[in-house]
Amino acid sequence: MAHPHHLDAEMSPAARPVALVTGAARRIGRVIALELAHAGFDIALHHRGAAPRSLAEAASTAEELRAVGARVEVFAADFADPAATAALLPAIAEAFGRVDAVVNSASRFEYDSPATFDAALLESLVRSNTAAPVALARALAAQATAQPAHARVTPCVVNLLDQKLHNPNPDYFSYTLTKAALAHATVLLAQALAPAVRVCGVSPGITLVSGPMDEDEFAKAHKLTALGRSSTPEDIARAVRFLIESPAITGVDLPVDGGQHLVAQSRDVLFLARDAQSASN
Repeated sequence: MAHPHHLDAEMSPAARPVALVTGAARRIGRVIALELAHAGFDIALHHRGAAPRSLAEAASTAEELRAVGARVEVFAADFADPAATAALLPAIAEAFGRVDAVVNSASRFEYDSPATFDAALLESLVRSNTAAPVALARALAAQATAQPAHARVTPCVVNLLDQKLHNPNPDYFSYTLTKAALAHATVLLAQALAPAVRVCGVSPGITLVSGPMDEDEFAKAHKLTALGRSSTPEDIARAVRFLIESPAITGVDLPVDGGQHLVAQSRDVLFLARDAQSASN
């Protein structure tokens, strides 16, 4: 994929903007980090913890990013731990000398419904999906006041939300509540942190196989949109980069979902795809 460079990838390291991408070792976070690296950003690559798989994925993605000319530093933090969350952005600022963007891509996704609701699950998801992004946005605002303005990028937070906020259904009940809270936080933080920091959201549609979904179910679900195709990781990454590079935009939620939010869906697309598969058998 061609990457037009709005930022000069050959600029001196001191002049390159720095982006923290949470959950950047794999899946959508990895593709976002690569998009920004191609655009001339240095990358603070966050991953969850010290499990061998997580470490290996982080190391592999870091090598991919360095191969396109980015400076990369890897940071582990479990957002279930508020102290680890609070320490993350100051550590990045110390390593790079500045931070210009935060992409809150990391998220926990577990199934429940109103019938199976458990407050303990909601509380644990809130820490990762809502509280950590809010804390990182506040930390970026504090950092922005302590560093010189960048010539090309105004400080920006992009929160990954979910298209189902525009067309809700009760599946993944607690997860949806955390994303709804983050969507409102996006607007409130955009108001509270202006003019120092812009805060925006991107709402992906069904983008990758996740949870109990198999490849056939994903293929069917990916077509259950107004455009007959939902989002790809590259679609999401381009939208994130667009918002970071757009200094007049704040407080918005950009659905990138093939129009999935326009199609009434009474259940999560996983179950709709399963129903369609059963009907065709």
